[in-house]
Amino acid sequence: MSDLDPRLRERLAAYRADVTARAVGPGPDQARRTLRRRRRTRVVAVAAAAVVLVLAPVVANAALKGDRTPPVPAESVDPTPPPTTTPPTTPSTTPSPDSPPSAESGAPDGRISRQQLLAARLDLPDWPSLVPSTCTTSDVRLATSANKDAVPLLTDVQVAHADLDDDGAQESVALVACRYGEAFAKQVIAFDRDDSGRIVTLGRVVRTTNGVQDIVGLSVTAAGAVQVRVADLQPCCDTPSYWPQEQQRTYRFTGGRFTQTGGPTAFGKDPRLTDLRLTMTHTLVDAPDGRTLTTVFTVRNAGKVDAAQVEFRGFDVGEPAGGDWSRCDPKAAAADDNQSCRLPGVPAGESRRYTFVHLVPDRSGAAAMKRSFQVVHFDAQDRQWRDLDDKDNRVQLPGVL
Repeated sequence: MSDLDPRLRERLAAYRADVTARAVGPGPDQARRTLRRRRRTRVVAVAAAAVVLVLAPVVANAALKGDRTPPVPAESVDPTPPPTTTPPTTPSTTPSPDSPPSAESGAPDGRISRQQLLAARLDLPDWPSLVPSTCTTSDVRLATSANKDAVPLLTDVQVAHADLDDDGAQESVALVACRYGEAFAKQVIAFDRDDSGRIVTLGRVVRTTNGVQDIVGLSVTAAGAVQVRVADLQPCCDTPSYWPQEQQRTYRFTGGRFTQTGGPTAFGKDPRLTDLRLTMTHTLVDAPDGRTLTTVFTVRNAGKVDAAQVEFRGFDVGEPAGGDWSRCDPKAAAADDNQSCRLPGVPAGESRRYTFVHLVPDRSGAAAMKRSFQVVHFDAQDRQWRDLDDKDNRVQLPGVL
């Protein structure tokens, strides 16, 4: 054995030690080495995180290879089973403001369609006193806007939905109307359902009154506010559609009723209007073919808006014979069969004079007749406007004709 290569002797010694350890079991030295390895493993397990615990056996085995001893499985102080794999959680969806409320709220679902309102029997808030008796309020079956009778009807304005009373469920808001004469009384009404599912009236938001002559639209916010578009005039008959002033007002359901919480509370003077004031002088003289009537009109613009054009009306006194007739707008004169004359107007704060000559018949012995003349404001787009105070827009010719 002494003649063997030293490296071969080392390999044979290692082989004997390995065979002995497998057959007899580890000796004291091997036990001490194993204990040292276990102690090192415990220290690493206490000081490191879970990822280090997983790598500890690899590190221990690598260390064992350095002293050429057989590897011993590493131990952890508190072995933990691998976590169970679970499927990813599906995120919950937040309902939109227009979605029906969940049953968890416990409140009846008051999201009511137009068709459901038309099919139901409803109790409505009171109408203004001026409406006819056919505008009923008890056990009402709403008609459609195509119905022209004086009965409660559901207008074409879209029904809106929101949680108005903070009960976790939505309610519905609609515009209901009833005809009187050529106009409509209107009211915005909120509807809900009771516990049995019957449609009931939650309350009136707003109705037409002396201050609000028309309701032209509504909407709701996600926070439960009702926004109503109101006007100071309801167009009908020959009333131009551009005359009304409109405002948006906001209402909320508090204390068991709707109260206004935003927007203007009243209509002021229309900033598009001005104040024309008319005065007149006249002369009447005999002429070969009758008599000649000369009228001189003075128009003062006492308002703050320029009157681009003014129109004089009431000229059914005879045949035009001179003066400012030659300057009249021919389109306006033709449309009124020469009973009116439209001329360039009066700037704000200024006055203008206009003269008209008529040839009138001799009515000697006949009863004298009074004549009335009027001045009207037109803008540059040929649109007629109201006057802030129309009581001084007329003058009267004494009974001389």
